Amino acid sequence: MRNELEAAIVRSQDHLLGLQKPEGYWVGELMVDSTLVSDMIAYHHWDGKVDEKWQRKAVDHLFSMQLPDGGWNLYYGGPSEVNATVKGYLALKLAGVPATDPRMLRAREVALSLGGLLRMNTFSRLYLALLGLFPWDYVPTIPCEVLLIGKWFHVNFWEMSSWTRSMLVPLSIINHFRPTRRPNNIHITLAELYPEGFHERDLALRPDTKWLTWRNFFIWLDKLDKFAERFAQQNLHPFRKRALQKAEQWMLERFEGADGLAAIFPAMLNALIALKALGYADDHPEVVRAVRELKTDNDLRIEPCFSPVWDTAYVTIALCESGLPEHHPALKKAADWLISKEIRFRGDWQYKNPAKVEPSGWAFEYENKWNPDVDDTAMVLLALRKVPTDSPRRRNQCFKRGLDWALTFQCKDGGWGAFDKDCTKNILEKVPFADHNAMLDPECADITARVLELLGCEGVALENPRVQKAIQFIRERQEPDGSWYGRWGVNYIYGTWQVLRGMRALNWNMNEPWLLKARYWLESVQHEDGGWGERCTTYDDPVFKGQGPSTASQTAWAVMGLCVFDDPHRPSLVRGIEYLVGTQNEDGSWTENETTGTGFPKVFYLKYDMYRNAWPLLALATYHNLLQQANAKENWRVNGVRKEFIGEEVLVRR
Repeated sequence: MRNELEAAIVRSQDHLLGLQKPEGYWVGELMVDSTLVSDMIAYHHWDGKVDEKWQRKAVDHLFSMQLPDGGWNLYYGGPSEVNATVKGYLALKLAGVPATDPRMLRAREVALSLGGLLRMNTFSRLYLALLGLFPWDYVPTIPCEVLLIGKWFHVNFWEMSSWTRSMLVPLSIINHFRPTRRPNNIHITLAELYPEGFHERDLALRPDTKWLTWRNFFIWLDKLDKFAERFAQQNLHPFRKRALQKAEQWMLERFEGADGLAAIFPAMLNALIALKALGYADDHPEVVRAVRELKTDNDLRIEPCFSPVWDTAYVTIALCESGLPEHHPALKKAADWLISKEIRFRGDWQYKNPAKVEPSGWAFEYENKWNPDVDDTAMVLLALRKVPTDSPRRRNQCFKRGLDWALTFQCKDGGWGAFDKDCTKNILEKVPFADHNAMLDPECADITARVLELLGCEGVALENPRVQKAIQFIRERQEPDGSWYGRWGVNYIYGTWQVLRGMRALNWNMNEPWLLKARYWLESVQHEDGGWGERCTTYDDPVFKGQGPSTASQTAWAVMGLCVFDDPHRPSLVRGIEYLVGTQNEDGSWTENETTGTGFPKVFYLKYDMYRNAWPLLALATYHNLLQQANAKENWRVNGVRKEFIGEEVLVRR
């Protein structure tokens, strides 16, 4: 077993080293559902510029992702979902696929069974309204005046999550102009999705049954906004002109230093539409740049963003842990690249976190200076501490800035969120356009535990007040069965592993009942093949936690979770290692189809292609190191007893 383990580690190392870019970073493809391609087809028809060759390929791509029942899903192996299905159906219809095509008929039936247009979320309805396929009066209003509300008001622009802000601003501009454009030379309707017609009340926002609720208040406010919109269209709104200018300025400012607005597809596409609604010509530099940033090397599998910083950080950690020397050229190159990506700019985080700290941090993407985040920063720092580079002083200064910056984001309850501090005002989840399930950026166990892992590796004492608050936060969020919810990875396997790894790094007593309970939970969901797997279904219903086909990445997380208990011979752990070694491909990679990354729970998921290869290496390395430590302890114990016995014999003879 030991020989096979070491051979698997070497193969994995060689494979990952072969994937490193000349500049020193790693970046794997981010694979998502069909909605991005559907949105691009719809956009091109709205814009009146359709590349027929690209569209034919896009149609084939959509059909390749269609499920046997006719719908489209949000994640691999998942059920058909209404937004993805209606978007796919519309995109194919815009592309000229006949409504009588058997595949379209199946899609239509699934869309109707899921509730059709009436069950689509706000942002999906808005895209339909742009094509004249949904009445604007029944799209929740997104007033740009929200940017004018000061921080003194309990509910204001800066209390929303960073990704919501980036989507909201261009959408507020679109909401004002309502730039409806029907497709050129095509008479398109979606009447077949209303086979029995509809009443206006079917399109209206559904109020709560109780009269006095925040949702009902915001629905009433939405009606008031719509009334005010009538005056805005006649230039009689007292604040609209100023608010529009503010929204445009905010958006243009954040184009700078980023690969598009927030460097994420929905915000970038919305920004492009907003520019055109504002009257920017197609050859205007801002429009040209926005179009360029939406293009990818693979025009059909559109990536929502790029993940070079994140990928480079955990690949570097895996290679270091697996025995690659710290002065290896690949590691030095990776560390230097990571250092060059430090963000020395006071971005939008300052509005919720005005701490007097030197700006630092890392973003997920190549360039996104406005939105560094705690999770990427912690992962980068865990990588940098392992590679001294050719300039240790420069590395150390960078490390200290990053650590000091990340620590200022600890929230009132002791946890850490991703992009902002204390972004937790639940009232915002009641506004009508909050149905993308991402209005807030709450603290979560997985990021908090990663920060604790970093602090533990740096030798921070358990008595440290920050550590104590964070541990209390984590303990309060443990599930009754011993697991933890995973916000940024699927799902309870991810959350549980990260908490256990963080506590072990702190040298906590891992034999305490609450931690042993987590181990028992991991073992209870291990599959017969020795692996672990869990699907995104668990975000909809936790009853499915720990259930799903075994995957390399999730098995790796579970294995690392079990390794923290220092028992390399435990049967569950040995079986997990055997699964990873046995499923490795000859080239050192692993095959994985499942979706194991989380964007917005219940709404948007990600398949990180690098996960299937890097996390298994880190798991094998962690286990290999545990074996070596166990053998060293055993040798010390045996040799120590033998010496003591010899000494006693000599003493007796004398």
